[in-house]
Amino acid sequence: MATDSRVDLVFSHNMPRYEATGIDPNDLRALMKRIDRWEDWCRVWSDEGARHEAMAREAAEKEQAVTAAAAFIRASIYYHYGKHLFADHPEEFRAAHESMLRCYSAGATGMDPPLERVEFPYKGVSMPGWLHKPSRNTKPPVAVILPGLDACKEELHAWAQAFVDRGMAALTLDGPGQGETSFHLPTTSEWGPVLGTVIDVLERRADVDGSRVGIVGQSLGAIYAPLAAAGEPRIKACIANCGPYDWGQVLPKMPPISQEVFRVRSHAKTMDEAYALAKKITLDGAAERITCPLLVVFGAGDRLIAPSEGERLAKAAKGPSELVIYEEGNHVCFNISYKFRPLTGDWMARQLMT
Repeated sequence: MATDSRVDLVFSHNMPRYEATGIDPNDLRALMKRIDRWEDWCRVWSDEGARHEAMAREAAEKEQAVTAAAAFIRASIYYHYGKHLFADHPEEFRAAHESMLRCYSAGATGMDPPLERVEFPYKGVSMPGWLHKPSRNTKPPVAVILPGLDACKEELHAWAQAFVDRGMAALTLDGPGQGETSFHLPTTSEWGPVLGTVIDVLERRADVDGSRVGIVGQSLGAIYAPLAAAGEPRIKACIANCGPYDWGQVLPKMPPISQEVFRVRSHAKTMDEAYALAKKITLDGAAERITCPLLVVFGAGDRLIAPSEGERLAKAAKGPSELVIYEEGNHVCFNISYKFRPLTGDWMARQLMT
């Protein structure tokens, strides 16, 4: 056990997540032994990120393109988890963020096919996303994937592949209050206009089918996704994986360290102000405007958000809805990613490709 209980708490909640999104289990065990104080969290993770980045650069110098790309992507995930829940240390957070972005950008160009950085104008800033396209489909439909409270678009790399493998393009997006965009725009409840801007851009592209767009979200992104579906009629299908129905009711029950992340990402000066903003993020009055097909996924063992939140959404939506609860699943079902990723990929393919 670590001296600082926050270290043990974060590891206990997130070990399956770390492994499912690209952290080597052996490295993870070593990290758990090395981190004793919360103040050391970002530094130790970033040291591991730098080690994998050095391997990537060595492979690049030897013109081992596949090895280099994989190592850069892996390094980016290590840097990402260095800033995970570390919002109370803004300078270290930002440094780890920049390292994460540097490595992911380097790895993206070496993927086959390469990932494309796409930007979407919204309220005077550009919201960035990574477009993953299948090699065998010349004009694929698009699944837009939204991260959760403490995640970012780069963390969604492995999940995006589940959609690409089934012939769809996947757009991992940092919307307001998320990833890169969080430095410029606060968290919002107005996700219909956000996705409207995204679809406007996709419709103008010749290499994807902007008339067939689905929305996908995990954790807090799994309330943003149905809010988008409620507010943007061009969305053809929606997946919500372990999201709240009413964030204002859920936020005060979250660990204090997560509450602080929301305060920072909502650009609130105090927690009371953050609680007031959270009350605006609700599906009350919105769920009944969801008419497209909806898939709600939950883990019965979720310790952060109760499965009853997903049950409320599936019941309230006016369009066809399906609720899948995995008895052994944890938050976002990261401990059974081999179940939820194929499920969501296959379901979205049926909605957008048949």
